[in-house]
Amino acid sequence: QVQLVESGGGLVQAGGSLRLSCVASGRILSSNVMGWHRQAPGKQRELVADITSGDSINYANSVKGRFTISRDNAKNTVYLQMDSLKPEDTAVYYCRYQDGLGRRYWGQGTQVTVSS
Repeated sequence: QVQLVESGGGLVQAGGSLRLSCVASGRILSSNVMGWHRQAPGKQRELVADITSGDSINYANSVKGRFTISRDNAKNTVYLQMDSLKPEDTAVYYCRYQDGLGRRYWGQGTQVTVSS
């Protein structure tokens, strides 16, 4: 089992910044992918960004140039720096862990609200 604990969500005005963190614990493999998804009310959950343990990164087109994903393998932590936030970024943000054993785990989610 792998447990994921997110933090850093909140309320911010448009144009502002937030930084999300997700700490993984439990039976973690050194080769894995961690990332962030989000789900807005009435919409499907979508990928925001993910990063492999080898630092290969993937971003959704909607956040390129505004969001930056990074990780600290020693701390089993992934970060999402969100700049130039827009009201349409409002959603619950979920951390995801996935590894070569085919295991996928999700965090409990953290609310991000961007006011106009």
